[in-house]
Amino acid sequence: EEKKQLTLKVEELERKLESTSAQNIEFLQVIAKREESIHQCQLRLEEKSRECSALARQLEMAIEDARRQVEQARERAVSRERAAQSKMLDLETQLSRNKTELSQLHRSKEDAERRYESRLQDLRDRLEQSESTNRSMQNYVQFLKSSYDNVF
Repeated sequence: EEKKQLTLKVEELERKLESTSAQNIEFLQVIAKREESIHQCQLRLEEKSRECSALARQLEMAIEDARRQVEQARERAVSRERAAQSKMLDLETQLSRNKTELSQLHRSKEDAERRYESRLQDLRDRLEQSESTNRSMQNYVQFLKSSYDNVF
């Protein structure tokens, strides 16, 4: 009886062993699939890490390029501003010179007009004096003519 029970126990244990072995095989398969899945995930993670690194480098290069372009644009703007300020100063200087020259020309014109008016007045006076002298001489000539007429 004891042997029978032991045989039953052994059979039961063998079944359990087979069941456990089958479960172990299933677990090993699941573990193998999970390890394969983990391995695939690690490969994808490494690939994504490389992509991220490449994108980060591209982003850094783009940022550096943008910084350079901004710096160049700023330098060009500063250069243009300096050139504009220099040109503005030149134009202001030229305007000042032109105003001074215009003022001098106005004074010269006024002086010339005054001299012209003075000279014109002198000429008028002399003309009047000449005309007066001429009338006097004509009157004298008339007097002489009439005197000669009266004498003859």
